[in-house]
Amino acid sequence: MVALAVFSLAALALIRLESATIRGAGLLDSTFVAQMVARNVAFEAMTDARPPTLGQARGTEQNGGRVWSWTRETQATGDARILRIDVAVADAVGNVQGRLTVVRPAATS
Repeated sequence: MVALAVFSLAALALIRLESATIRGAGLLDSTFVAQMVARNVAFEAMTDARPPTLGQARGTEQNGGRVWSWTRETQATGDARILRIDVAVADAVGNVQGRLTVVRPAATS
C-alpha cells in the first residue's frame, strides 16, 4: 500500500513537470516568432530610403501561422542626426511577446 502511494506521488510529479515543460515550450515559441516579427518591422524601418516619421505607427503581420500586431514608435534622440525606433509585437490576445529598439540616421546622406 505504501509503495503504491509513493508511486502515485512520483507519477503526479512527473505529469506536473511535463505540463510545465509543454507550457514553457509554447511560451518560448511565441516569444521567438514575436522577436522575428519585431526584427522584420525594424529592418523595414532601417532599410527604407526615407526615415520613418516621428510618432507611432501600427500594423499587423502574419508569421508562424498567427497574426501579430505591432507598434513602432519613432523618437528623436539627443543627436538630431539619429532616430530611435522602438518596436513592440503583441499576440492575438494583446500580450506583448517581443520588443526591439534600434537606431538609424535621421536622413540619408
